[in-house]
Amino acid sequence: MSKTAAPNRSTPADTPGTPDTGYRPSDHERERQRYRRSRKRRHTWISTLCTLLALVVVGAAVVASPGWERVDHLFFDGAELRSAFPDLLRGFWLNIQMFLVAEVLILVLGLLIALVRVTRAPGLQPLRLAATVYVDVFRGVPTLLLIFLVGFGLPALQLQGTPSEPWILGVIALTLSYTAYVAEVFRAGLNSVHPAQRNAARALGLDERQTLRHVVLPQAVRNVLPPLLNDFIALQKDTALVAVLGPLEALRAAQIKADYDFNYTPYLGAALLFIAVTIPLTRFADRLQRRAARRTWAEAGR
Repeated sequence: MSKTAAPNRSTPADTPGTPDTGYRPSDHERERQRYRRSRKRRHTWISTLCTLLALVVVGAAVVASPGWERVDHLFFDGAELRSAFPDLLRGFWLNIQMFLVAEVLILVLGLLIALVRVTRAPGLQPLRLAATVYVDVFRGVPTLLLIFLVGFGLPALQLQGTPSEPWILGVIALTLSYTAYVAEVFRAGLNSVHPAQRNAARALGLDERQTLRHVVLPQAVRNVLPPLLNDFIALQKDTALVAVLGPLEALRAAQIKADYDFNYTPYLGAALLFIAVTIPLTRFADRLQRRAARRTWAEAGR
């Protein structure tokens, strides 16, 4: 008894490299998708127009205010901005350097403190207590006050090997302050890893160190990446606080130029430099948070 071959029906899923899921949206579903896209475009246009209208209204109100001419002269002087911008750019490069050095130190020290705080080994109780006291104290002291204490108090001790460069002292103060915050972020990430992950790793033959390195830490870092990035955005801005110690960074350069010419436009230039760095980082952090939320929803729906 011969078998008749099924007719060859060419579909888009039959093309090479295209998996055949067997799903074909109905006409009604395609209509709903078109409606959603149309609604999204309409909402985008409405949001854009409303935003532009609000900016125009605010701008008109500011320009129509009685003191606008004086503000325009003191804060929006183009010639003054062009004159001060090279000094501001050189000072901002020092801000970037302080940020990069402090960021590496904070990541390493924060992770070590978090690991000490989550460990349950009885012999490490003194270290756990010291780590807890460190986090409580340095999270409670304002960053500006800590910069004063380190910047003026540490050289006053006259200890051998004490750094004398103001920007180095500022980096030390920022590291002490932000390590306490980052350590708590890492600790939250370590505690967010389900104990079943550890148990499964141990069942596969991994020891405690291997479990921490290959199973716990990758998941913990992935979970806390968005809040970590938010902390480092704040760190980039707080490098301007080191200006109280005297290094010629962006804020200090703007202050010198403003005091010399009696014009505050350099402050606006310094603010624009910080904005040029922090806004892209903020958008990147928001993107990471949305991606983490989508991943959580996907895992919950399985």
